[in-house]
Amino acid sequence: MKEKTTYSGLFLVMGQLFCVCLILANVLETKQLALGPVSITGGLIVFPISYIINDCVCEVWGYRRAKQLIWMGFAMNFLFVFLAALCDALPAAPYWDNDEGFHAIFGLAPRITLASFVAFIAGSFVNAYVMSRMKLRSEGRHFSLRAVVSTIFGEGIDSLLFFPLAFYGVLPIEEIPWLILSQVVLKTAYEIVVLPVTIRVVRFAKRHEQTDVYDHHISYRII
Repeated sequence: MKEKTTYSGLFLVMGQLFCVCLILANVLETKQLALGPVSITGGLIVFPISYIINDCVCEVWGYRRAKQLIWMGFAMNFLFVFLAALCDALPAAPYWDNDEGFHAIFGLAPRITLASFVAFIAGSFVNAYVMSRMKLRSEGRHFSLRAVVSTIFGEGIDSLLFFPLAFYGVLPIEEIPWLILSQVVLKTAYEIVVLPVTIRVVRFAKRHEQTDVYDHHISYRII
């Protein structure tokens, strides 16, 4: 009989928070924010948290659990987008007068949705892979450096895929590299600012779980 896989309560909480952040990012992306002279989307408030959770899970439970987390997040995000698009497509009640506002938030363009899914999968797995390999090479030292470097790689791949796929032919092509650069810089800065919290979460998780996984002799397949 195959041995059952068990999941700790803390890992499940991480997974729930991960999924919530991904879903919230879809909704918050619809608002443009101004931080002084810099314009950002509302999704920047919450989306980097998914990379921080990815780092924590990979550091404590290893690449295999991070892979499960990424696919779970993808499935829940896909379900949300599908149901939101279905609801948006269904005819409104005669007395409903906010169809335009609902569509603005939940009527995600198919091209942007596809671009976000592709970018998320690629960026998340690159983040987990870099985190895992650097942990092996450093023998578990320098968590702060590993968290920042993995975020740069992950967010870099995410942005390199998302903006051309979503906006090529829509925005001036010379603007796309600046969008990519600004997103990577801002999201990495976010990671650095909250790094003291991330470090404490990782330390607590290792003590609570009595585990600190090193990914020796594993396959880095994404499926």
